[in-house]
Amino acid sequence: MKVSLYITCLADVFYPNVGKHVVELLERNGCEVDVPQQQTCCGQPAYNSGYHKETSEVAKHTIRTFEEADYVVIPSGSCGAMIHEYPHLFNEEPEWKMRAESLAKKTFEFTQFIVNVLGIEDLGAVFPKKVTYHTSCHMTRLLGVKDTPIKLLNRVKGLEFTSLPNKETCCGFGGTFSVKMVPISEQMVNEKIEHIEETDAEVLVGADCGCLMNIGGRINRQGKPIKVMHIAEVLNTRS
Repeated sequence: MKVSLYITCLADVFYPNVGKHVVELLERNGCEVDVPQQQTCCGQPAYNSGYHKETSEVAKHTIRTFEEADYVVIPSGSCGAMIHEYPHLFNEEPEWKMRAESLAKKTFEFTQFIVNVLGIEDLGAVFPKKVTYHTSCHMTRLLGVKDTPIKLLNRVKGLEFTSLPNKETCCGFGGTFSVKMVPISEQMVNEKIEHIEETDAEVLVGADCGCLMNIGGRINRQGKPIKVMHIAEVLNTRS
């Protein structure tokens, strides 16, 4: 099975190890992975700020870049959701709308691909830690991916999973929201950390680098002894 990795801006610049772990997991489970070098941002920051014309140009570039791929896998629910939004940008351009729909159909968030396409729930991971999981807004509400991360975590040997209280609430990142509404964003992430502490978890796991960067940054500033990890890092751990 041939898979093209859409690495995302944050993973590429800040969390390259996430991409490494995703590639290793995919290859170990029978996938031939390529990483198209011409890929760029998915356009989500511009789209969420109302610059839809500019976003459509970014979308066209992404469509061209991944058009020949069999599958596109993304280690970020929010970027995956953005690609599934592409068809809405081309309601007046039928040809591009069709090409956008084609890309959306073969684009999957990482855990969604592992469970629903590869049909795997046990990746052989060993992670003897107490863990809780943050459900990112775009991944659950827009992309509709809710159960696959939990299914994978529940099959990790030694992992003790505790559900996060008020897990449906936003962490306060929201892309440009965290820049434009700093005081509100800060209060939201503080509340999220309080709920994480209620679980007594040693590790917070998530599937979206934006949320993890926001929560992890605040945890670091507060000096909390909680490690923040992308789910691919946990699933690729063997001891």
